[in-house]
Amino acid sequence: MQFNGEIISGEFDERTNEFTLQQVKHLSTESVLNENQLNTLSDYLHKNSDQADGQVLTLYDQILVRLSPEEVEQFLNDLESINFRYH
Repeated sequence: MQFNGEIISGEFDERTNEFTLQQVKHLSTESVLNENQLNTLSDYLHKNSDQADGQVLTLYDQILVRLSPEEVEQFLNDLESINFRYH
């Protein structure tokens, strides 16, 4: 099932119960997240969402993607929407 959020997009595979992250903002990527990994990422962003400078994600251990505080909130909303699909 295709997912297109505010900041991220990807494909949720109900058979394997995994989300394949395919895009962050305007950058393409390919990362498979199981429910535990998604929850860990969500917990980290929730705990650090009060930072005025936002957050920086790393894609492919090389590409830095800056998220403003507003984008962090949008990212969290996207993760929450995906989390409902895990079973």
